[in-house]
Amino acid sequence: MTDREIIEGLIARDNRVTERFFFVQCRPLFCSIIRRVFDYEVEYNELVNELYLYLMADDARKLRDFQYRSSVYQWLKVTAVRFFLKKRKVIENRDQEALYESQECQTDVTDDATADLQRLFAQMPNKRYVYIIQRLVLDDLEPEKLAAEMHITVANLYNIKRRAMAQLTKVALKDKREYEKQ
Repeated sequence: MTDREIIEGLIARDNRVTERFFFVQCRPLFCSIIRRVFDYEVEYNELVNELYLYLMADDARKLRDFQYRSSVYQWLKVTAVRFFLKKRKVIENRDQEALYESQECQTDVTDDATADLQRLFAQMPNKRYVYIIQRLVLDDLEPEKLAAEMHITVANLYNIKRRAMAQLTKVALKDKREYEKQ
């Protein structure tokens, strides 16, 4: 297909052209850009769908403004890099404001990590240590509130937390050694 046929097919919302162009022909290009722009794993389909929506916004204004001075691939490369860089900034800003505040954001990896942590907690002999780690680290409770709840000083709470983390580390290392034996 020519560049003109691709642009016209995209503007006409031809599913065959759109699917072939974005998810077959441009996949290596987009994968390369995504790897360079993001230093963490992102979902290819999600990003490309957002790029498509960006290009199709305002009655496909971006596509209609394409002047054919370069190949559609060269133009799309520049457009995609700029779009993904903006997207990365939005994602990073959002992540800094609230790291996975809602339960809906949990992934299978998070669920696996939670299960692993619960298994390690079950192996810890001191359940008070488990409680303190859960409340301070996982629930992000303020130390002053937890100390008041437990009727201890904040300084004592920090000492207990230090010992609790040491015990958790010891249990985790033991668990790792047992896993490696298998």
